[in-house]
Parts: sequence; C-alpha cells; structure tokens
Amino acid sequence: MATLTLEELAATLAPGQPIAGLDLGTKTIGLSVSDLGRRLATPRPVLKRVKFTQDAEVLLAFAAKEKVAAFVIGLPMNMDGSAGPRVQATRAFVRSMADKTDIPFVFWDERLSTVAAERTLIEMDVSRKKRAERIDSAAASFILQGALDRLSSLARAAGAD
Repeated sequence: MATLTLEELAATLAPGQPIAGLDLGTKTIGLSVSDLGRRLATPRPVLKRVKFTQDAEVLLAFAAKEKVAAFVIGLPMNMDGSAGPRVQATRAFVRSMADKTDIPFVFWDERLSTVAAERTLIEMDVSRKKRAERIDSAAASFILQGALDRLSSLARAAGAD
C-alpha cells in the first residue's frame, strides 16, 4: 500500500473506479464514496471504532463491496498549519493499514470540513440528534468532494495541454 499525492493518484486511476473518503475520529470513522464518474461524494453509514484490527476489517470489507480504488483520508491540521496529535494518529492509522491492503491512501487537509458539514446539516433542518449521527459521514463527504473537485481540475488541465 502506498501513500500518494492526489496528483499521483490521478495518474494511476482507471476510469470508472470509485474512491472513498474517510473522516477518522477517536470513536467513529465517517465514510463516503464517489460515483463511478468521480464527480459526487455520497455519505455512507458511520463505522463505530472498536480496535484497529476490527476497524481495518470492516473498512476493507466496505472497500471491497464498493470496489474502492483509493482512500482519501482527512488530515486534521491545526488552523495555523501545524500538525497536532490527531494528525499523528491519522498518519499512524494509515501506516498500520499498509500491512493490510494495497489500496492507496491520499491525505487531504480537512480543516473546517466538520464545520461545513454541520452548517449543511443545519440548513437541511436535520435535528440535533440526527446531526450527531451523521456529522462524521457528512465531513467525510466534504473531504472526498474537495478531492474529487481537485481531480476534475487536474483532468481539465491535462486535457488543455
């Protein structure tokens, strides 16, 4: 398994391969998956974290079911651009996944993704209780949508050359 930049991933993806977005939390993992054209991120049910081995098995079963070609995982940088303990935990999670899968991971700066997800859910008039259940997957969708938009931009730029 490799950790790739988004540009490296763009060069390796075949048409029709979906990618997944992950919002790694201490208690849950928010999930989203792209459509086959990689234009739209759709939230999936949140995974409740147990132990790493079980979390990895559930995540890889999800990847196999959805035919995921890559994971875009949110990197929770501090607002000043520094890396805190959550960044270290996210990097450690990805390193641990290296032994379990060949599916590549791409880190994506997720600053404010949870804030944006919360605002969207409030605008949709989702109750506080349901927001708590859906926020991590909504954040994963924001992370993935940002990466999908960048992939689209890279594809347009490559076509203009």
